[in-house]
Amino acid sequence: MTRESLKKSIEEHFGKIPDRRVVTRSSHKLVDIIAIAILAILWVASGWVAIETYGKAKKEWLSTFLELSNGIPSHDTFGRVFSQLEPEILEQNFQAWVKVIAGKLGLEVVAIDGKSLKGSYDRESSLKSLVMVSAWSSSHKLVLGQVAVEQKSNEIKAIPLLLEQLDLSGAIVTTDAMGTQKAIARQIQSAGADYILTLKANHPTLAQDAINWWKKYQREEEKTPAHKTESIYEAGHHRIEKRCFVSVSAKQVFDPKQIRQWAGLQTLIVEQSSPKGYRFAYRQLWNQTTHSTRFFLSSLEPDFANFPHSIRSHWGVENQLHWCLDVVFSEDDSRIRKDHAPRNMTILKRLALNLLRQDNSKVSLKMKRYQAGLNNNFLLQILSNSGIF
Repeated sequence: MTRESLKKSIEEHFGKIPDRRVVTRSSHKLVDIIAIAILAILWVASGWVAIETYGKAKKEWLSTFLELSNGIPSHDTFGRVFSQLEPEILEQNFQAWVKVIAGKLGLEVVAIDGKSLKGSYDRESSLKSLVMVSAWSSSHKLVLGQVAVEQKSNEIKAIPLLLEQLDLSGAIVTTDAMGTQKAIARQIQSAGADYILTLKANHPTLAQDAINWWKKYQREEEKTPAHKTESIYEAGHHRIEKRCFVSVSAKQVFDPKQIRQWAGLQTLIVEQSSPKGYRFAYRQLWNQTTHSTRFFLSSLEPDFANFPHSIRSHWGVENQLHWCLDVVFSEDDSRIRKDHAPRNMTILKRLALNLLRQDNSKVSLKMKRYQAGLNNNFLLQILSNSGIF
């Protein structure tokens, strides 16, 4: 990638973002501010002072593709601009790029889950921690989009807003128990997608029916028609897991009236991890063996072969997205709290994570960020491999 092509791409993707500032009082172009912030976060920056520090250290190189008519903005300028910039506008630009990448790769499982930004809590202002609900493609390690949960709301209202923004045609959408709602199931089906929704006690009648069926299945397995997936083994981090998945037609478990309330509902899935019996699974830690049973509702046929992969893929949103944001990008440590700044910073960090994930270099994310700050050519390689720059 040349610096000329980088300049053109930056203008194309971020130069069209409306600048609400008073022109006569603005010393720096908005596109320059956004570009410096993205590149600095690709390095190790997690706050406005660090972004300014990066800009000053890289000023000579940055000036080859950015205007920088009045030098590098101060950290106060970065903070003020991102606190005023409407996050919906930045999110639209984020998703425009993601749609290009996702269109080339094709979506499989889309995991929906929320994450609380602990550092955004402010007791003096009675400000609760910001919660962001993200859509994650585990197979491509790609953040597809995110929306913020309003201060006096919850994830149930945020998930439909996120689903509206995504092209889910042909995908399988997974959620935790919070997202197991009739309206959400209907919305997923209307979008041309299927769902696998976690069933817990927030739907007590369905959950009890599932438990009763499972107990009967364990007693009379030979007489009960169901589809069984043989054991799946996973090992790592001082543990060994062996899991068994059983799927059955919803008609065998739930009342017809209940089934009609859930758009497209066809299947109950049971994920079993237990030390009892050779045919069941277990979770072996270094000093103990644990077992559990989880239930899921799905619009897929009971004989769908990839239930285990789809269900296990959901947890990629925890260890490949949320964990990385905390450990690699120090998201929970961030004390950015003013106006729109926390939401905009989360979008920038997820954009940076996507850029790093699209690079196939055989080094850790932390080392990629470290090298990106030291080596401009490596940074250009990351941008070039992303498909956005």
